[in-house]
Amino acid sequence: MARVTGPWIGRLGLRLTLLFVAVALAAVAAAVISGSLATSRDVDQLINKQRIAAVSATAVTAAAAYDHAGWARADLTALTMLVSKAGGAVQVRDKTGRVVHASPDFAAKRGDPQLTAPISLRGQSVGSVTIRFGQRGLAGAIEQFQAQRWAGWIMAAGVAALIALITALLVSNRIARSLDRLIKAARARGNGDRAARAGDVGGFGEIRELAVAFDQMADTRNKQDRLRRNLVADVAHELRTPIAVLQAGHEAMLDGLSKPTPGNVASLRDETLRLARMVDDLQRLASAEAAALQLELIPYDLAAIAQDAADGVAEAFEAAGIFLCLRLTEIHAMCDPPRLREVTTNLLTNALKFTPPGGSVLIETRPQDTLGQQAVLTVSDTGIGIPPEDLPKVTERFFRGSQTFGYAGSGIGLTIVAEVVQGHHGTMDITSELGTGTKVTIALPSQQTPQPRRRRGKRP
Repeated sequence: MARVTGPWIGRLGLRLTLLFVAVALAAVAAAVISGSLATSRDVDQLINKQRIAAVSATAVTAAAAYDHAGWARADLTALTMLVSKAGGAVQVRDKTGRVVHASPDFAAKRGDPQLTAPISLRGQSVGSVTIRFGQRGLAGAIEQFQAQRWAGWIMAAGVAALIALITALLVSNRIARSLDRLIKAARARGNGDRAARAGDVGGFGEIRELAVAFDQMADTRNKQDRLRRNLVADVAHELRTPIAVLQAGHEAMLDGLSKPTPGNVASLRDETLRLARMVDDLQRLASAEAAALQLELIPYDLAAIAQDAADGVAEAFEAAGIFLCLRLTEIHAMCDPPRLREVTTNLLTNALKFTPPGGSVLIETRPQDTLGQQAVLTVSDTGIGIPPEDLPKVTERFFRGSQTFGYAGSGIGLTIVAEVVQGHHGTMDITSELGTGTKVTIALPSQQTPQPRRRRGKRP
C-alpha cells in the first residue's frame, strides 16, 4: 500500500504563512493608526490648553507691570526671559497697537504657532500680549515622544511579524503538509493507482480524520472493484457450462451426429431453462442490491409477513410431503414489507429444497428480548444441513457447497437475503448441523412490545 508524501511546506503552506504575516501586520497597523489618532487628538488638546494658560499668565504679569509703572517704565525683561526659557517669544502692545516690548527673536519666529490675549486692568483693556511658541518646552517634549512612539511601533510591528512568521510556519506546515498529502493521494487514485493511500498525515485532528476516511473510502472502493471483477468472472463461469452444452448439442444435430429426438430436445430445453433461471437470479440480485438504497421502512407486523409468505408456498410443501409449522407472535418491525416477504419466501423455498420428504420446516416470529427492541424471524428445517467449512461462504455470490450437487439453483439465494437484511439495518445468523438441519435467524429493529398471535401447523 503506497503512502503519498509531500514537501516540507509546499505552495499552500507558503500562502498560509504569508497570510498569517499579513494579518499580523494589518492588526498592528490598525492598532497603530487608531492609537495614533486618539493620542494625537489628546496631545493637541493638551498643548492648546498649555498655550492658552501660558498666554493668560503672561497677560496677567504684563498687566501687573503696567499697573506698577505704566508702559513707558514697565520692566518686562523678566517676562521675556520666562517665555524664552519655555522656547517661545513674546510681544506686548499698548491699547493703540504700538509695540512697547518684544523678545529679540520674536520676528525670527514668524510662522510658529502663536496666541494673543488682551491685557486688562480693573476691567479696562490696556494692551495685548502675543506669544509665538517654538519647538522647545512641552511641544518639543511631545514631538520627541511622538518620534520615540513611532520607533516603538515599528519595533512592535517587527516583533509581531516575526512571531506571526514563526507561528505561521509551524501551523501552516501542519495544515499544508497534511492537505498536500491528501491531494496527492486523491490525484494518484484518480490516475489509477489503486494502492495510493494518505496514511498518517499528522496535523490537526479533523485533518487526520479526513485522511482516515479517505483511506477507508479507497479500501471500500478496492473491495467493490474486486467484488465486481469476481462477479463478472462468476457469471462467465456459470454461463459457460449451459452455453457449451447448448452449442455442442446443436452442432451435433446440425452435423448429423445426433438426431433431434424428444430426449435430445428436452435436454437442450433444460439447459435453456437453466440459463433463464440464472438470468432471473442475476436480475433479482441486482434488484436486492439496489433495494438497500431504495427501501421504504415502515412499522409492520412481522407475523403477517411470515403468514403471507407461508400461504404462498403451502401447496409446494404439501406436494413435497414436508410439514410446515408456523409459530407466530405479533411483533412490529421497521421494514419494507414487499422486500421482507421476498426474503421470507426465499428462505422457505430454500428450506423446502434441501429438506427430504417427511421432514419439517418451522417459521417463527418473536421479540429478541423482554423489551421487544428487536423483532426476530427464524426459519428452521430438518434438511441435509451445511458442512462447517461451507457455512461462512453460503452468502457469497454463486457459492454452492459440497452438499448441493444435484439440486437446482444458482447459488445467490442467500446472497439476495443478506443484501436485503443489511438494507433493513438488521442482522442474519445461520447455524447448521450436517445431516440434522439448518436454522436462519433474522433480527430487525422493533417498534412494539409483542403480543401472542397464533400457532398453526399443517401436515400433508
